[in-house]
Amino acid sequence: MANEPNAASAAIPSLRTMQVYGIAVICLGAGLAIGYLLPASQSSPSQTLAPPPQSAAKAASPHGPMGEGHMPTLQAMRQMADKQAAPLLEKLKSDPSNSALLVQVGAVYHTSHQFKEAATYYRKAADADPKNVAVRTKLASSLYRDGDVDGAIAQLNQALTYDPKDANSLFDLGMIKLQGKGDGKGALAAWQKLLKLNPQLSPDRKATVLKLIADLLTTQGDQSGIEGARKQ
Repeated sequence: MANEPNAASAAIPSLRTMQVYGIAVICLGAGLAIGYLLPASQSSPSQTLAPPPQSAAKAASPHGPMGEGHMPTLQAMRQMADKQAAPLLEKLKSDPSNSALLVQVGAVYHTSHQFKEAATYYRKAADADPKNVAVRTKLASSLYRDGDVDGAIAQLNQALTYDPKDANSLFDLGMIKLQGKGDGKGALAAWQKLLKLNPQLSPDRKATVLKLIADLLTTQGDQSGIEGARKQ
């Protein structure tokens, strides 16, 4: 995954473990910053992410749609992000503490893989609306993708002080502890807490978390833990 910290891969000791953690990498991409565990209907308009950079690239290309599998360079993505963010930044000049606008700008840069810039605007949004848990999970995602694992974990822990059972924060906390720190115990604790505090979780999302727990316990040879996870 682009821009993931080197420490994340260094913390995984074996090829077999890397293969087992493959599902975790996929779910990390799905979970971080897009509210993987919450239905789309629960996301407010201010939390909606911008279109994927691939779509923007095709629309912006003066030569028509790009060939299959062709991705724009980071520089091209940055240029497109700057163009897309320009009208939002113009609005911010007269309303610099508008959290919704700041989140939208952050989303533009995040989806264009400009994670440092995304984190800057998400942080401003969090400063303007400190108890907004969704904003802090987005900030954590951008920080993580930019290589600041500890900063990402700190933001998720801060979010959980406002809403201790927030499913997205707990899910992402587990993923970042696993991938960014090689902290399997920390990941298990976060996901088990997620399941315990969110009995209303939809069956497919609960299955995803249970699969992650079971795979992680398998690498540790904890059969009793696997059975316990299935009973959640």
